[in-house]
Amino acid sequence: MSVISQALENKIAQVHGLLSKVAQDYPKLVFANSLGAEDMVLTDLIHRSGLPIGVFVLDTGRLHDETYQLLAKVQERYGKAIQIYYPNGEATQAYVQQNGINAFYDSVEQRKSCCYVRKVEPLKRALKGQDAWITGLRRAQAVTRSELPEIEWDEGNALHKINPLASWSETEVWDYLRAFAVPYNALHDRHFPSIGCAPCTRAIAVGEDVRAGRWWWENPESKECGLHIKAPA
Repeated sequence: MSVISQALENKIAQVHGLLSKVAQDYPKLVFANSLGAEDMVLTDLIHRSGLPIGVFVLDTGRLHDETYQLLAKVQERYGKAIQIYYPNGEATQAYVQQNGINAFYDSVEQRKSCCYVRKVEPLKRALKGQDAWITGLRRAQAVTRSELPEIEWDEGNALHKINPLASWSETEVWDYLRAFAVPYNALHDRHFPSIGCAPCTRAIAVGEDVRAGRWWWENPESKECGLHIKAPA
């Protein structure tokens, strides 16, 4: 392990404290691992904490090869059981037959419908019967996440959502990954800071927002898939 700053040490301690607290408060607690950089930080922290936190991955069926390669590395390195949830086959087939294989390019509505079939519905199955779930969301990731709390009520899934890295910067995420030699998606080294499905993710140019490569044909305000939408106040 390389040397890390005192500030990062403090943030790591805070996350450990939060994870310990929520693991005690919510006996049925799971971590939704998207295999992004932030989630690899949490993967490592959860493993090293030894807390009874279940881990699952949503396989949309259209992920990058590099993402599947990372999933295999995670399973090999940590030896922790990972539950994988897939889209409902009939619903996926119906969407494609009715709209076309790449209909998500046609409109925000079509894209969100695809996200619902491939991500939101599988997430609802993964969260059924749980008390709370953990994500790797950060405030600095997008305008839609600027006021993200560490603990919030997820109205759509009727349970609490925990965002341990809400206050972390991108630099802190990468300082952690490098300090602890945590595996990460090879696409990050090819200018993919945010990685989703292969057809909906591109590399970004210098100076672009970190989420610019996600659904790049849409306005920033619409760039959520439905997993993290807050109910209207």
